[in-house]
Amino acid sequence: MTLRRLLAVLLAFSLLAAACGDDDDSTAGDDAADDTADEPADEPADEPADEPDEPADEPAEEPAEEPEEPALPEGWPESLVFGFVPSQEQEQLLDDVQPFIDVLEEALGIEVEGTVTTDYTGLVTAMGNNTADLGAFGPFGYTLGADTFGNIEALIQSIRFGSATYHGQWFTNDASICTEAPVPATALENQDGEIVQVAALDAVALQVGVFFGDDGKALGEMTDEDDAVGAGVEISAGSSCIADLASVAGKTIAFTTESSTSGYLFPALDLTNLGIDPADDVTPIFSGGHDAAVISVYNGDADIGLSFDDARRTIRGESTDVGEKVIVFSITDEIPNDVVAIRSDFPDTLKDAIYDAVEAFLETEEGEAIFDEIYGWTDIRRAVEADFDVVREAATALGITEPPG
Repeated sequence: MTLRRLLAVLLAFSLLAAACGDDDDSTAGDDAADDTADEPADEPADEPADEPDEPADEPAEEPAEEPEEPALPEGWPESLVFGFVPSQEQEQLLDDVQPFIDVLEEALGIEVEGTVTTDYTGLVTAMGNNTADLGAFGPFGYTLGADTFGNIEALIQSIRFGSATYHGQWFTNDASICTEAPVPATALENQDGEIVQVAALDAVALQVGVFFGDDGKALGEMTDEDDAVGAGVEISAGSSCIADLASVAGKTIAFTTESSTSGYLFPALDLTNLGIDPADDVTPIFSGGHDAAVISVYNGDADIGLSFDDARRTIRGESTDVGEKVIVFSITDEIPNDVVAIRSDFPDTLKDAIYDAVEAFLETEEGEAIFDEIYGWTDIRRAVEADFDVVREAATALGITEPPG
């Protein structure tokens, strides 16, 4: 083969190889394009969604601790027993005082239990033996208890219509003992050492026929606003006269109890000062209560009776004429009002707290109504021990030095 022909052959092969190379590149490019169209553009590989962080292991929750009871002030007991002497039917009295007991319990933050003893002696003994912590006493019962046991002191003294004293009243169903005819709508008061007759509306103590109307104290027919008896009921205004007390000698006398200041102690002293023996020169009966003494005279079971002024109100609902049939003819000297006594070994902080609680409750409408219904209190003050010396003197004069058995 000539050189010329050899070169021609080589040229032909090189052209063929170039043509084949172009076809392969084109096909590869098309394929690449097709692949690119069919598949989505490369994206970052999906990372798994972040799982919420699991809480780190924590110790199991402890049950919530009960809040601790606040510590009682130093010397305070965990509970108190408050004793009352029946001024009415025992269960009814407990029901009546319960709202006050509840208020006292809440104010002090300790349990308070109300209890009613059979008489003054029972309450005196309970406080003397520390089985009762507080007690509502008449002044005679208080002084006997304080002097006998030595662990009782007066904390609260009652006030009635501005007065810290009261008196016992002598009454009868026999107007013939009066030096002058009884006068309706009147009462007796101590003034400058003498017994004087005053209008019923002017007496310190609420008299049998008095009620509260639109304009204050009134007599006559009860109004709708007075629920003690009922609207439309007319109550006897009450009568009084002045008599010679010596005229009771030989008569049947209804005292209340031997431990009552106005129902026995001061009246017995009145008789003793006149030379009349209260045991032998009269026929004494002990009715058990002020309302019972009034009933005894009203029914004619006794000629004469004693009570606080004016206990005729206690039966005026069922006996609207009690003010006419039961006539007040004399009164005793003034007596310090009744008290709430407390064990003397309690701290002053507790005594102050009790006083403040009673004072605050008495300022409410509910408290005023409850204390008026049970004891006739309109206000209170801190008791002063020296005020009860007159009671001690009366007891000494009669030879009574300890609670009656």
